[in-house]
Amino acid sequence: MCTTQDSSMPYEKYSWEMKMGLSLAQGLVLVVTVATILATSQAADTIVVGGSENWRFGFNYTAWALKHGPFFVNDILVFKYDPPSETTRPHNVYLLPNLGSFIKCDFEGAKLLANATQGSGSGFEYALMNPWRPLYFASSEGNGADCKDGLMKFFVVPLPRIGN
Repeated sequence: MCTTQDSSMPYEKYSWEMKMGLSLAQGLVLVVTVATILATSQAADTIVVGGSENWRFGFNYTAWALKHGPFFVNDILVFKYDPPSETTRPHNVYLLPNLGSFIKCDFEGAKLLANATQGSGSGFEYALMNPWRPLYFASSEGNGADCKDGLMKFFVVPLPRIGN
C-alpha cells in the first residue's frame, strides 16, 4: 500500500532543541559547564624536580622521573638549587638535543635553560609544551661531572591530557 503525505497536516519541524529537550540557552549553559569541569579537572601540575631532594649532585633523577611520571603537557617542572658558595657546588639546567647526548652527557648543541644562580629561591620553572616530544634535562657543571657522576639528568615525554 502506498501512502502520501497529507498536505493539509502541519509540517513538523524537528530541530536540535526538540530532539534534545533543551533550549539553545540551556544547551550553551551545559557546554560551558562541561568545559569548565574538564578544564578544572585537567589543571597542570607543578612538580619540584627531585621532590624534597631538589636538584643536587648524587641523586638519581632518571629513577625519580620514572617513579613520579607520567608528566603531561602544561605541567611545570621546578628546578630548585642553591647558588654556588664555598660549601655549595654550582649546578645548572640544560636541555639536551637528543637521546645520544643524554646517554653520553654530551652538551654540544644543548640549550642552557637556567644558570648557576637561577635555581635559588622559588627555583627555575619550565613548562612542558609539546606532546610526545622527549625532553632531556641535565646539569653540565664540573665539566659534565654533575651529569655523569652526579646522576643529574633525566628525561620526560609529556603526554596529552585526556580531553585536550
